[in-house]
Amino acid sequence: MTLPYLFATAIAMSVCATALAKPDTEWPVFGGNWNHQRHSPSTQIAPDNVAQLDTAWEFDTGISSSFQATPIVVNGVMYVSLPFNHVVALKADTGKLLWRYTHDRIKDRPMCCGPANRGVAVSNGKVFMGTVDSRLLALDAGNGTKLWDIDVTKGDQGVREDASALGSQLNTQDGKLEVSGTSGAGINMAPMVFDGKVIVGITGVGYGLHLDSPDPDAPLGSVVGIAGNYGRRGFMAAYDINTGAQAWKFDTVPEKGWEGTFTRKTPDGVVLPRDIDQEKADVSKYPDAWQFGGGSAWSTPAIDRENGMLYFGTGNPSPQMEGSSRPGDNLYTASLVALDIRTGELKWHYQQVPHDMWGYDVASPPVLFTVRHQGQAVQAVGQAGKTGWFYVHNRITGALLFKSEAFVPQHNMFTLPSEQGNVIYPGVIGGSNWSPVSVDEQRRMVFIAGIHWPVKYQLHELKAKGNKPALKYSSMSPIEDGEKYGLLSALHLDTGKLLWQHKVKAPLIGGVLSTKTGLVFSGEGSGEFFALDSNTGKRVWEQTNPAGVNAPPVSYEVNGKQYLAVAIGGNKLFGFKQGQTIKAWALKAK
Repeated sequence: MTLPYLFATAIAMSVCATALAKPDTEWPVFGGNWNHQRHSPSTQIAPDNVAQLDTAWEFDTGISSSFQATPIVVNGVMYVSLPFNHVVALKADTGKLLWRYTHDRIKDRPMCCGPANRGVAVSNGKVFMGTVDSRLLALDAGNGTKLWDIDVTKGDQGVREDASALGSQLNTQDGKLEVSGTSGAGINMAPMVFDGKVIVGITGVGYGLHLDSPDPDAPLGSVVGIAGNYGRRGFMAAYDINTGAQAWKFDTVPEKGWEGTFTRKTPDGVVLPRDIDQEKADVSKYPDAWQFGGGSAWSTPAIDRENGMLYFGTGNPSPQMEGSSRPGDNLYTASLVALDIRTGELKWHYQQVPHDMWGYDVASPPVLFTVRHQGQAVQAVGQAGKTGWFYVHNRITGALLFKSEAFVPQHNMFTLPSEQGNVIYPGVIGGSNWSPVSVDEQRRMVFIAGIHWPVKYQLHELKAKGNKPALKYSSMSPIEDGEKYGLLSALHLDTGKLLWQHKVKAPLIGGVLSTKTGLVFSGEGSGEFFALDSNTGKRVWEQTNPAGVNAPPVSYEVNGKQYLAVAIGGNKLFGFKQGQTIKAWALKAK
C-alpha cells in the first residue's frame, strides 16, 4: 500500500469521522451554522486578551486576485476555494497543504462577475463547488480528485445576438465608450448540502451591457441599461450528491405571471416612479420578456431544517436598469424567496423592489433567528438590503415584521435617471452588498458591513448616424471624487434600532464574524483585520496586512485551541489591493 494512498485515506477518514468532531467549534458550513449566524461559541479569545492575538500561520495560494471565499473547517481540515475555482485543503492548525485541485475552466465562456468564488460545501467525504463557467463539481475530500462534473446551464448562457449588436453600435457612435456586448451565467455562491442533495443557483443572468475595464480580467465597471431581449432567467436547484443528477429546480422568473400586480409601491410602502398605465399597455408588445428575465441567485441559502424550508435572495431583472421592455413587477427578481427544501416548491416571496430600475439585488445572504415581536417569540429570517435597511420576516409566512433604521445614508432613492445625472445613495453598490451579516442572539444584536458610495444615474442618447437609428440608454457609475466610506453597524435584533456604528475610510465589503465573548471581527480594503467590542463598537485590536481583507472571517478550534482565519486577496472592483494569502491568528503562547 503506497504512502499517497495511506495519506488520502487518512484525510477521508478524518472528514467522515463526524462522531469525533465538535461541529459547534468548527466551521462546517458557509454561515458557520445552518442559520448562517456567523457567531462563534468559542470563548478563548475575548476582549480582555484580544490584544495578544498573533499570526498562527500563512498560506500563499499563488493566485493574486479578488477573494470572497469563506473557509470551511471540518475535523481539522480547512477547505478554501480560490479565484478561478481552484481549491486547496490545508491543515487548519498549521496551514500545511494537503492537496490542491486546479480547475480546467471553459475559456470561451465569459465570466459575468470576475473570478471570485464564495466557498465550497463539505459533506459525505466530498467537496462541492460551483464555478464561474456554470459547472457544479464534486471532489474527493481526501485527495481532491474530481468525482463528477456537470454543466448546470447546459451551455445556455443566455446571450442573444442583438446584445452584441447594441454593444457594437455604442462603440461605433461614440469612440469614448468601450462596451461589452457579452455576459455569461456562472456560479458565485457557496453550495449547501441537505438530505443527500447539493443546492446551488446561478448568477450573471440579470443582463446589462457594461463599460469595460482596460484589464480584461477585471470585474465589470459601470453598467449600461438598454431595452431589448437579451439575458436569461436564473434558478436555484438541487443535485444528487453521488451522481450530480438534478432533483428539483426553481426558476427565479416564472413562465406565467411574472408581471405580478403592477404595484405602485414597494411592500413596505415606498412609492415607485412607475407609469403603470403604459406598462399595462406594453405587455402585449413583449410576450417573451420573461425568458430573458434575469433574477440571479446570488446568496447561499439558509436552511431551516425544522420547518423544511430554504431562503435565498434574487438579483435584478433583465435588462438591468431599463424597464420599458419588461413591463410589470418582474417576479421573482429583487426578492427574498422561501422554498420547500425537499421539492423546490415556492412557499413565499417578498419583492423588496418591484420592477427594479436601480440594481437593488437581494445580495447579502439571509440569516435565521428568533425575534421577540409584540410579546411573542417568532421564528424569523433577516436580510440586509442594498437599500440600506435590514428586513425581518416571519420565517413561515413571509410577513414583514419590521425593517430597521437605515444603516447607511440614503438620498434620492428610487429616482429615475436624468440627462444631467442624479446622485443616488445607496445605489447599485449598496447598502449592504454580498457581505454576510453576523447575529448574536444572546446580546440581541445583528452586525452589518455597510457601504456609503454615491452613484450617478444618467440618461444618454446617441443621435442617428448613417444607418444607425438614435439610441437611448442609461448609465450608473460610482462617483470617484465624492465622499465614500464604510460603516459597521450594530442593530437591535428585536427592533431594528441602531445601537452603534463604526466608520472606516473605505466601503466595507467582505463580511462579519461575532463571538460569544463579545467581539466583532471584519476587514478593510486597506489591509486592516480588526476587532470591535460588540457592546460599544470600540476598536480593540487590529493588524495590517499587505492586501485588502475583503472576505468573510471564520473562527474554529483544533485540539482545543481557537483560531481566526480569513482570505486576504483584496477586491479589484473596489480598487482594493490584491493579494494571495490565507491567514490564521491565535493567542500567543504563554
